[in-house]
Amino acid sequence: MTKYDLVIIGAGPSGYAAAMRALDFRKKVLLIERDKVGGAGVTNGALSSKTWWELSRETAAFRRNLKRFNIDAPSVNYDEIQAEVKRAVSERKTMLELHMDQLKDSNYSDLLEFKNGTAKLVGQNEIEITNGTSKEVVYADHVILATGSRPRYLPDLPIDEKIVMTSDGIESMTDFPESMVIVGAGVIGCEYATIFSGFGRTKVHLIDKGDRILPFEDEDVVKIIERNMENNGVLIHRNSKLIRMEIKNGRVEYELQYDDAGKEVFNVEKALVSVGRIPNYENLWDDSVDIKIDRRGIEDNDTQTNVSNIYAVGDLTADISLVNVGELEGRYAVERIFSTPKRKLVYENISNIMFLSPEVAGVGLNETQAREKGLNYKVVTLDYSCIPRAIAKRNTQGFIKLLVTNDEDMKILGMKVVGNHASSAIQAVAVLISMNKGIEELAECVHPHPSITEGIQECVRMLMGKSLFKPTALRGKLSCRTCVDCAYEDIIFS
Repeated sequence: MTKYDLVIIGAGPSGYAAAMRALDFRKKVLLIERDKVGGAGVTNGALSSKTWWELSRETAAFRRNLKRFNIDAPSVNYDEIQAEVKRAVSERKTMLELHMDQLKDSNYSDLLEFKNGTAKLVGQNEIEITNGTSKEVVYADHVILATGSRPRYLPDLPIDEKIVMTSDGIESMTDFPESMVIVGAGVIGCEYATIFSGFGRTKVHLIDKGDRILPFEDEDVVKIIERNMENNGVLIHRNSKLIRMEIKNGRVEYELQYDDAGKEVFNVEKALVSVGRIPNYENLWDDSVDIKIDRRGIEDNDTQTNVSNIYAVGDLTADISLVNVGELEGRYAVERIFSTPKRKLVYENISNIMFLSPEVAGVGLNETQAREKGLNYKVVTLDYSCIPRAIAKRNTQGFIKLLVTNDEDMKILGMKVVGNHASSAIQAVAVLISMNKGIEELAECVHPHPSITEGIQECVRMLMGKSLFKPTALRGKLSCRTCVDCAYEDIIFS
């Protein structure tokens, strides 16, 4: 029986990151993957959907600016769009595989081994690997489970991944549908609504059980996203409940019931079910390995399961299901196993981005979360029309919002950026949150000009009472307020 210091089951973002971090400790590692290297983070998840989004965004921007070229809108070639997405996925997957292959000719040659197959824990230290008809059992001092997740199915919906699909079925489409209903108005559902409406070939319906999409987000963020969706032809079914969906004559018929008890029937070409994901832990261990799970996934304490030498990372646990978080957890688990991490794993400074129109990036708390926690805070908002870079890009839709503690320290609680280049504007704030720092460090930084980050600097200066633009003058463009016991009051600087 071959012995390893560490066996990692799953070569998606979490597992791959864990394997590479273990090499830093000069440990003998076996990485096992039953499908494709990169997992859903590459093949049918983050990378593929964001490539779709980038191509959709380019298409929508081109259509908006047709007058500059004095031409009519050309048709969008679905085959070429799909091929470009596949090239992006193949590029990343090939790089990951090439990296592992070239490690064989490096100073890590005797440390990393990769096997294709289905892995199962048959003991606390034994892993059975099945590949076709062949089976083998290996021994591991430590194990990291990183098998990811899959789209959640709703039992009453006729999901066949051809007409009624999850995100797994998107890649099998052969053309843009003329119409599509999306079940679920969370981040992923809204991203796909943005993607398909952006190409201009699909009438998108979006089912929302509440009175607005993205219920966890601040109202000012949602207003912009909803307005852009509806301007792009998206029909948002608000306050509605899906009570029936059937495939009839190769199309989708669905029926909604609204909060006022009214009902309505719709007919579309395709349906996309986007109601979250569930962890892949079925048949991952036998009864002799008593790993505890709950309704949200594997129970863990700082990535360690109740079985001392077995760790779980990424979408298997109940923490934030993001690629960057999974990679962080994978690396952290390795550091716990073979060393002592310099700092505890925290999630308060995790940056995130929603690929909508416009893009939305954030870190830390938003206002909705701050109020739920009963915090008193100061909040400053700056419209994109006040930022020279946004003006130069001829797109001033959006804003920057910064939350800090309502005291002299003004430690950063969170920030939200809505608009062009949003994702590139938040990292400095994420670092300050992780350091539990206030805002003075941002006030006098020399930012490149013109850049979106200059807007962050102006927000900070507003909080400090020394901004270029005064909130008492440009009302509607910027504001600076306190929130005490859920009551707002403008900050007036003398």
